[in-house]
Amino acid sequence: MRPLGNTDPKQFIADFFTCFTEDLLQTDEDAALIVDRYHTPDIVEIADGHRMDRDKLIAHTRPVRKNRPTIRMEVHEAIADEGRLAARYTLHSSQRGKDLATEVYFFGQFTPEGRMCQAHMTTRTVPVDGSGERQEAAS
Repeated sequence: MRPLGNTDPKQFIADFFTCFTEDLLQTDEDAALIVDRYHTPDIVEIADGHRMDRDKLIAHTRPVRKNRPTIRMEVHEAIADEGRLAARYTLHSSQRGKDLATEVYFFGQFTPEGRMCQAHMTTRTVPVDGSGERQEAAS
């Protein structure tokens, strides 16, 4: 994991979530150790009004490991100021033959070494065409 400081914010957020997910799916390492590698002990994530602390985040890894999704992030824009990062991205995932695209508005804070200490996210599912790509809404 790289520190946010001198890293392109778009690349940092993509690498953070991609590496975190890969570590969960590609090893049998204790999920708590993986969560702690990427998050501080006092982590609080609020996604669409649902609060997750460290224990809930660890519990959330169980279905991820069970369902084994493939993910790809398409970061549209990101900006960082010291340890704070704001980003808008689309998370493309596929599991059991079902493709899903989720647009995410992310506001988070990271430690100097790159661990997440808090995050607020708003999400919405967007239509996916047969190739797994997000469909643009008609004007």
